[in-house]
Amino acid sequence: MNHLNADLHCHSSVSDGTLSPEALAARAKANGVQLWALTDHDEVGGQQRAREAALALGLPYLTGTEISVTFAGETVHIVGLGFDPEDATLVEGLRRTRGGRELRAREMADDLARAGIPGAYEGALKYVGNPDLISRTHFARYLVEIGVCRDTQEVFRNYLTEGRPGYVPHRWATLGDAVRWITGAGGIAVIAHPGRYKFTANEEYALFSEFKEHGGRGVEVVTGSHSSQDYVKYADAAREFGLLASRGSDFHSPCESHTDLGALPPLAGHLSPVWAALEDRIHRPA
Repeated sequence: MNHLNADLHCHSSVSDGTLSPEALAARAKANGVQLWALTDHDEVGGQQRAREAALALGLPYLTGTEISVTFAGETVHIVGLGFDPEDATLVEGLRRTRGGRELRAREMADDLARAGIPGAYEGALKYVGNPDLISRTHFARYLVEIGVCRDTQEVFRNYLTEGRPGYVPHRWATLGDAVRWITGAGGIAVIAHPGRYKFTANEEYALFSEFKEHGGRGVEVVTGSHSSQDYVKYADAAREFGLLASRGSDFHSPCESHTDLGALPPLAGHLSPVWAALEDRIHRPA
């Protein structure tokens, strides 16, 4: 069960990925993925397309999303898996979360213009599949296009991060909101890539503790941005907090992502995989 090649975290052009849900399904299948979820940011608009494409390819599918929350002054991502994508409370919560992005994007563009880079809002829009979900990634692609930086990594070293031109913080949902929306829709909430957050040990302990108190049940142990040390650290955290373990590449684009769909090492054998608890929520080919 732990050696199942499950990839339960990736993004399509419905949020900030570059491939369509259908192209991602085909890539997942070609790469040997055995259980797949599309987890677009604050959005479930690609779910039906992803599910239909996966099932047509004989690939089992779990519904997914990745919700942005603010915790201890940081943006934290909570993945939801196996929920009803038509649940009214979840859909409305995601709509409200997306709603703040356009205003933030316009403020980012104004700040970049003051730094001598005009037209960034219109430039970023060219890369957006869904204007509600304009994000820093779309601005980064535009800055690469016009030659300000060589690649998106260089953009994030010099722009769009705290203390640099173009950075505008966003107030997201709360941790409790995100977990309740997911669990209320019949799914399981998972802390995404905990190794990426700049938390102290005490702040990280508070995140895990509060997440559990709200009803969160899982944590990504093996994910594209984690090191081998992170795999061990968050396997231990999963055991310590009694959380299910998840696995996902966080794939966005063939050109930008370090880890391809289906290319991660398996979960350690002593962990309880999140998909075992979602067996009855997996959509399987007829």
